[in-house]
Amino acid sequence: MNKKILFSGIQPTGEIHIGNYLGALKNWVELQDKYRCLYSIVDLHAITIDYHPATYQETILNTAIDLLAIGLDPKKSTIFVQSQVPQHAELCWLFNTLVPIAELERMTQFKDKAAEHKENINAGLFDYPVLQAADILLYKSEMVPVGQDQLQHLELTNTIVRKFNNKFGKYFEEIKPVINEGARVMSLTNPEKKMSKSLGPNNYIALSDAPEIIRKKIMSAVTDTGPTASAMSAGVKNLFDLL
Repeated sequence: MNKKILFSGIQPTGEIHIGNYLGALKNWVELQDKYRCLYSIVDLHAITIDYHPATYQETILNTAIDLLAIGLDPKKSTIFVQSQVPQHAELCWLFNTLVPIAELERMTQFKDKAAEHKENINAGLFDYPVLQAADILLYKSEMVPVGQDQLQHLELTNTIVRKFNNKFGKYFEEIKPVINEGARVMSLTNPEKKMSKSLGPNNYIALSDAPEIIRKKIMSAVTDTGPTASAMSAGVKNLFDLL
């Protein structure tokens, strides 16, 4: 029996941390035995925010190394760099002619990213979900693992499928989400926010961190910022969740 095609991607924005692993990548490893998996290092997406051109290729390579280290198997999955397949950008351009501006303006992730990167609100960041749709549909993928924060983008992908099929005839199938039940790991420095590289190196534990670095980060993690109370604080709960 032919396995269904599953697509997912990761941005090469620096070190992979335990939030990435527990939240998504651990699931990637398990999905290899169920689907025909296509895993992309989505470098075109990553340049929509600030990056360092001089070290970018090295960052991409290190991301690939980390993916192999966590258990992705090239014999089971296809692992590739997005920009090495120019059809991603070409299909995105075609889809851009089908998507009204109003559809992109309502994307909550764009609003969040724009607030986070006020100095660089560019057209690529705005168009991010259309490129994401091209990533998925280029391979006629059937399944995509997503968290709750990505469901809106997948809904846009299926809107594009319907618009494309109505205009050119039935070609694409709507995508079914594989809801990612992975852990939501919070920041060590701000337990109200998800663990993220953008918050600084003390906020996350990288998979490549040495034991003494991990110990130092745990010891300096925020545990309680409010008055003493009987309920466990968010910071303390976060540390227990990591154990």
